[in-house]
Amino acid sequence: MINITESAKTQVISSMEQPGDNLRLQVAGGGCSGMSYELFGEGPDDYNELVDNTQDFTEFKVVIDNKSLIYLKGITLDYEGGLKGKGFQFINPNATSTCGCGESFAI
Repeated sequence: MINITESAKTQVISSMEQPGDNLRLQVAGGGCSGMSYELFGEGPDDYNELVDNTQDFTEFKVVIDNKSLIYLKGITLDYEGGLKGKGFQFINPNATSTCGCGESFAI
């Protein structure tokens, strides 16, 4: 379903408020290219909708709602740190175009 690099996993784990939190990955309207990525942590019982596309990475689960899943299949989440690092990077094989900052896309 989705891929997460080791550097992104490390960053997600260090950003979680509580052990056992989930990582929510979703798509919202907006951004330079029309759709933008949203990424945030949530408690294990915070999501209300039934989500069949929960992917378990041992240390945390990634939760993607059904509407966002169609845009995120096959995506790779990476993290680039350091002084010139850009933070989380979304490598989306479904995107036909992306904005310069890489945080929004079009299909």
